[in-house]
Amino acid sequence: QVQVEESGGGLVQAGGSLRLSCTVRGLSIRSYSMGWFRQAPGKEREAISCNNWLTSVTYYADSVKGRFTISTDNVQNTLYLQMNNVKSDDTAMYYCAARVSYGADTCRGLQETTWGQGTRVTVSS
Repeated sequence: QVQVEESGGGLVQAGGSLRLSCTVRGLSIRSYSMGWFRQAPGKEREAISCNNWLTSVTYYADSVKGRFTISTDNVQNTLYLQMNNVKSDDTAMYYCAARVSYGADTCRGLQETTWGQGTRVTVSS
């Protein structure tokens, strides 16, 4: 059984930084596409960044390009999201997803995607 657990959320001031972590059990993140999504209050869940260790293709939503960086630690089987220069619009629940479908311009969940419970990020102005 695949388990996904996010951590690292919290309260951060606008312009600050935060790093989210996603620990995965039951699946090697080297073999699957992984992603970060977020859902702000009153809005639909959106894909933030997705990647696959085997390819050089990484997806970033326009809203986070140049500020957020996705990375992996294959030894720890952990996915990260480094968030820099955060803005109030980045306030949301952030979810890690294992086994997603993505390309250079899009990323989405699948029926077989395993989601974490989420970690909340609040940006204060």
